[in-house]
Amino acid sequence: MRKSIISIILFFALVAYGYAQCTAENDAVQPGENLVYDLKFNWKFIWVDAGKANLSVQSVTYDNKPCLRTSLVSVSNKKVDFFFKMRDTLTSVSTTDLEPLYFRKGAEEGSRYTVDEAWFKYNNGECIVNQKRLHKDGNIDTSRYQSKNCVFDMLTILLRARSYDPSTFVTGQKLYFLMATGKKVEKETLIYRGKQNFTTDAGVTYRCLVFSLVEYKGRKEKEVITFFVTDDRNHLPVRLDLYLNFGSAKAFLTKVKGNKYPLTSIVNK
Repeated sequence: MRKSIISIILFFALVAYGYAQCTAENDAVQPGENLVYDLKFNWKFIWVDAGKANLSVQSVTYDNKPCLRTSLVSVSNKKVDFFFKMRDTLTSVSTTDLEPLYFRKGAEEGSRYTVDEAWFKYNNGECIVNQKRLHKDGNIDTSRYQSKNCVFDMLTILLRARSYDPSTFVTGQKLYFLMATGKKVEKETLIYRGKQNFTTDAGVTYRCLVFSLVEYKGRKEKEVITFFVTDDRNHLPVRLDLYLNFGSAKAFLTKVKGNKYPLTSIVNK
């Protein structure tokens, strides 16, 4: 599977193609938000604690403009390092109205190490994306993509999607968007699965919206991830079920700080 665990976690998105410029109202996220996740791997039918992921949003100045910087750091622990070591650091910069400007991902995943960067520019209603991938051996791949459709990075799409109102979605509805991966721009597909409650190990039950990220081989559909997001104005991802080549994995939200709205999706504690 072409996507790393962290890439998958960040693929919660609810947008279709749109005409650039690629701005949107930020209704769900504020600077100071911090989310902590526990990662678990299934290894030979046994679930093991795999590590932690931390997602945060801060105010910064970029190119002399007030912007948002979103950061994600993910680290696997020693229990799983022997079969899948992961040290990922992702950073994106977007305008305050969620237009992507810059993205960087440094990823050590197993024996693979890459650094991906993407720069976003906008001119005459078109989105221009220049990308660079640095490989472990020093080789560099570059690409340029230009389109009237919006293109997003892995972190900015998360912020943007959380501001959308999914109340009009119907079960089975498909949503499409373009994603800069560091080497090329790919089309992604999400399917809305409906609503379902999820109860954490701590006994907190959330009312959630459920989505699936899928890949296609010809006409055959393969589910890559099922994820649960809070059915409130925060749209926080609280659970992710990952289907990987070497097994399966899960991510669970364990700590929330700085959320913009009350978590009205909590059914009970």
